[in-house]
Order: sequence, then C-alpha cells, then structure tokens
Amino acid sequence: MEWYIKSFQELTNNDLYELMKARVDVFVVEQECPYPELDNYDQEAIHYFLKINNEMAAIVRILPADTKYQEVSIGRVMVKEKYRGNGYAQQIMKKAIEYVVNVWDESIIKLQAQEHLKDFYGSFGFKQISPSYMDDGIPHIDMVWKQK
Repeated sequence: MEWYIKSFQELTNNDLYELMKARVDVFVVEQECPYPELDNYDQEAIHYFLKINNEMAAIVRILPADTKYQEVSIGRVMVKEKYRGNGYAQQIMKKAIEYVVNVWDESIIKLQAQEHLKDFYGSFGFKQISPSYMDDGIPHIDMVWKQK
C-alpha cells in the first residue's frame, strides 16, 4: 500500500491511464452516468492516490483556487469497489484536506457532492451551501469546509 501525490506533469503514462480508467469505471460505468469525465481540469490539479499491489485503489483530485471555483476544491473522490469498506475514502479525504491547509496554506475548500454523501463529507466539517440540484442525472449539493 503506497500513497502518491503528483501534479499532472508528474504523472507517468501508466498513472494517468489508471486514474482515468478508475474514474470512468466508477463514475461513468458503475454509476451509469455518461458525462464528460475529461473536463480540462486535470492538467491544473494535484492528484492524490493510493495504490495497493500496484493497482489504483483510491483517488482524489485537488484543484487550486480560481480554476473550477473561486475556492480550492476537492473532487473526483472515489475508491474502487473491491477496496471499499477499508476506510480509504476517509483516509484520502483527510490527506487532501491536510495538503490544502499545510502545503497551499488555504483555509476554505469547496466541493460538489453527490447528495447521498452529505453525511460522509459532513464528518470532515463540510457544510451544505446550496439546495439539491441535478447534475448529470444525479442529485448533488455544494459544500464548503472552513478551517476553524
């Protein structure tokens, strides 16, 4: 089990392929949601991921302020199905928040959450800031985390 944090430019070809394949497998195929996974934000992002036995297991994408939102944002949070139930989603979210606070010295993080994950993100201190809305056929809410 090994954690990685890389900019787009630091990703190897294999890393990039595995990231994209894992995200498409979960967000497009598993969730039956055809949407533009390749959204032109990956090039600006920090990619935090976990590999287990050299296989991509968990992923999060961190975007700097003034890219997708005015605030720093965390998105594309996912754990491959076979690795779920082991606490990797909690671990990668904690690591992503720590990165934003300790490396980028930012105190506000925004995310667009699938509505059924409100309590998961809420457990890290994210608060809902929008009513529920449909995005690509799935109910979503916007949430913000502020350092105390």
